[in-house]
Amino acid sequence: MAFVHTFVVAAIISATTPPPPPHTVAHTLMFRTSLASFITSAQSSTRDARLDWSTDGCSVPLIKSTGRTFDFTNACHRHDFGYRNFKVLNNGKWWTSALRHRIDRVFHADMYKDCATRTKTTRNICRAWARTFYRAVRTYAGP
Repeated sequence: MAFVHTFVVAAIISATTPPPPPHTVAHTLMFRTSLASFITSAQSSTRDARLDWSTDGCSVPLIKSTGRTFDFTNACHRHDFGYRNFKVLNNGKWWTSALRHRIDRVFHADMYKDCATRTKTTRNICRAWARTFYRAVRTYAGP
């Protein structure tokens, strides 16, 4: 009987697939997942605990994450996720200027998606803010 129990436990353990490596999870959430799905994952109690989910929102002085014509809170959350994780995963092996630029482009696209939900008048103002935020991270966020 002990043999059967050991055999069953061994079968269950071998059938359980290990989770994908953290860099694969981060890559999927950053580049292959919609912003809405990313936010759902970020707010989930079952999110991957190996990753850094912290955010300070948009750290633009005075303006922060929202204004009358825009709300970039979620875009900033994903942007923070990308920077905070790829800078440290595998001791920073994945962090390059090309990857940073790619994360920044996702940030820009996420902000534009928020702008697309606005009225025509406020959409153009929103896009101007999105370009300003994008230029700021490209200029001041580091290598």
